[in-house]
Amino acid sequence: MFVSTGGMDFDEEKPSILLMHGSGLTHIVWSLHEQFYASQGFNVLSVDLPGHGNSEGPSLKSIEEISDWVKSIMNVLSIKKLIIIGHSQGCLVGIDFAARYSKLINCLVLVAGSYKMPVNQDLINYAEAGDEKAVLLMMKWGYEGSKAFIGGNPVKKIINSSREIREVLAVDLNACKNYKDGKESLEKINCPTLCIFGDLDKMVPLEVGNKMASMIKNSEKKVINNCGHMIIFEKAFEMRKTVKEFLTK
Repeated sequence: MFVSTGGMDFDEEKPSILLMHGSGLTHIVWSLHEQFYASQGFNVLSVDLPGHGNSEGPSLKSIEEISDWVKSIMNVLSIKKLIIIGHSQGCLVGIDFAARYSKLINCLVLVAGSYKMPVNQDLINYAEAGDEKAVLLMMKWGYEGSKAFIGGNPVKKIINSSREIREVLAVDLNACKNYKDGKESLEKINCPTLCIFGDLDKMVPLEVGNKMASMIKNSEKKVINNCGHMIIFEKAFEMRKTVKEFLTK
């Protein structure tokens, strides 16, 4: 298991934030967030899921398995309660965890996510074949402003081999597709919840996000303008400010 802490030692006295990445990705997507939250008085646990990045083992095949894996991290580190910030697939994990382990979560931040994430079958087929077209489709649908990056879209640099596409991305996409308990889980969430959406998101259109936010008790909503699915890259500073205000009020 690989966890980045934002350069700070773990302190049992501090509240702990778990940063949960999306399908096929790694902790690298949180590079603009880790040190920021660590500097605000939080433990930061920016994880690579099993089989992703620097974490060994096969990828976990269901959202429920990932939630159980998160609980195991808490047990290892003796964490009593957790703040989960999830992006995309990470939102499904946050929703499932908050519903099944309600006594173990302080609050929840859902970024560019929904309670159900139907995945285009062409995307899954390409991914299962290890075809780079899967990554290209993800970038086309999921990222509105890749030309803003010198050197190209960072997603393509993270998922950069046929093996990763087949053994990591494809497994994650199927986990999203097969998660059916989202609506019921939303109704069980009792912790304070912040939902953040991009107004240009093609993977989770704003109307879908609005519906989800309306179904969560104690929830707040923030819409970031001129932003697609990859809010954590595209509008990192605005997102960080919003999350900090939510966590510290």
